[in-house]
Amino acid sequence: MRSPDELRELVDVELTRLPLADELGELEEALRYSLLGGGKRIRPVLCLATGEALGQDAGAVLPAACALELVHTFSLVHDDLPALDDDDERRGRPSAHVSFGEGVALLAGDALLAEALRLALGYESIEIARDLVEAALGMIGGQYRDITGDDADLENLHRLKTGRLFVAAVRLGLDVAEVASDARAPWIAFGDDVGLLFQVVDDVIDDDGYAERLGHDGASRLADEVAGRARARLDAIDVDTSVLGELVDAIAVRTG
Repeated sequence: MRSPDELRELVDVELTRLPLADELGELEEALRYSLLGGGKRIRPVLCLATGEALGQDAGAVLPAACALELVHTFSLVHDDLPALDDDDERRGRPSAHVSFGEGVALLAGDALLAEALRLALGYESIEIARDLVEAALGMIGGQYRDITGDDADLENLHRLKTGRLFVAAVRLGLDVAEVASDARAPWIAFGDDVGLLFQVVDDVIDDDGYAERLGHDGASRLADEVAGRARARLDAIDVDTSVLGELVDAIAVRTG
């Protein structure tokens, strides 16, 4: 099985050579600017690691993993727009709307989502595209709650806004491996925990969200609790989940 760094390299190479629709014309530059602008690729790596744990060749899972990263990138491009988070910088360089203008950034985000669906529809099974769409809808619903201030139930908000793509990362690996529906529950619960862990750690780093509600120490304790729960779920799954465990550890200790 490949390490997380090796899986990340596979994703980066595949994204670099990913063909985009000819109809996009020069808009392709804005798509590639955002798609290839760095990032840890945690979601696609989680997808690949799930597939490999289930005996799948990474090449078979790679299109689904890249489709997921396209959806994630679409969300970042749109989140940075002045109408939403109004962030002028992403990953150490100007955001897409700063580099290309708001209209082009909006279209680039739209195109990234459409390209993700096109990639997912390349599989014979419709499950991959269906699960990707459901994850995107959940993420968008969570973002709506966030921008409208509907944050009384913070955990549910983040299970939508952040968690849905993490659950999808695991679910897409299960889809490619054709895991039976009655054997999926522990995997899905693991994906849910990883998404929550990512968000709590993010809030500890940024000193908002859970850190505001629970205090820095309280949020840190919650992160430790969720990380322990995620590891316990992996221990209960009867395949080699060591690479997934490495990912949990990396998320739990990240500082940015």
